[in-house]
Amino acid sequence: MNSSIRTVVILGSGCAGLTAALYTARSGLRPLVVDGHEAGGQLGLTTLVENFPGFVEGIQGPELVDNIRRQAQRFGAEYRSGNVRRAHLSARPFRLEMEEGGDLLAECLIIASGARARWLGLPSEQALIGHGVSSCATCDGFFFRNRDIIVVGGGDSAMEEATFLTRFAQSVTLVHRREEFRASRIMLERARANPKIRWVMPAVIEEVLDVEKKEVTAVRLRDPRDGRQWEMPTAAVFLGIGHVPNTAFLDGQLETDADGYLQTRGGVQTRVPGVFACGDVQDRRYRQAITAAGSGCMAALEAEKFLADAEPEG
Repeated sequence: MNSSIRTVVILGSGCAGLTAALYTARSGLRPLVVDGHEAGGQLGLTTLVENFPGFVEGIQGPELVDNIRRQAQRFGAEYRSGNVRRAHLSARPFRLEMEEGGDLLAECLIIASGARARWLGLPSEQALIGHGVSSCATCDGFFFRNRDIIVVGGGDSAMEEATFLTRFAQSVTLVHRREEFRASRIMLERARANPKIRWVMPAVIEEVLDVEKKEVTAVRLRDPRDGRQWEMPTAAVFLGIGHVPNTAFLDGQLETDADGYLQTRGGVQTRVPGVFACGDVQDRRYRQAITAAGSGCMAALEAEKFLADAEPEG
């Protein structure tokens, strides 16, 4: 085999990609992991992770990612910073155009490029991610037990997040920029029936306070109809406005659903033999570190089998 062709290339360095790296490395495949725009994925933006098995007192998200990274490296995984501009999947070896540093060739490709949360784009919001601003109610809701918190959005994701958070919060205020909702009728009715959920609409968050204190204490809201502004105390802001899967570099070569998530068969198989997908890029339902790790394991095992079956006999 041409030495310039990598046996396995893994796109993404979050929980899914690094678990795939660990398994393929232990099989002697010396995978190359391309970090992507956000090294460490969503866990790199997370503070305390208390629901990953094996850590009684919890573990910081970046530390968990680094542990898996070094564990895979111990068995021969290699890493490359950068991002793929475009993937060419019509023939093996697959060709990956890098934004910098030339092309990569891969006999087998594992796509673990993840999905980025939709944010409001406010500087104060970005500064407080992990300090009261979150895009994952399941991950962070527990930390705000008996507190007043806010959920932003008007679709099913927001209704689901708000309803879930009532298990912990004293109250959940749903802030939506319009008076109409995109949420399905059943999800909206379920949220409206919950006595812990309050409604503020139409309203837009102008700023999240308080960056100086490194904690969320309130938000500044604006009524889009008349421009009136006011502050609302809150302990946390949860974004329920969806996620965007990182699939633009595929240019439509793999099947996706209406929102761009990769569609897989048998767990992690795409329609192209030798190309597998795992983690949040194909999981729009669970989006947990442990499920991402599990699917990364599945992708690695499928890749190992594919490569073994593809080897010429003798």
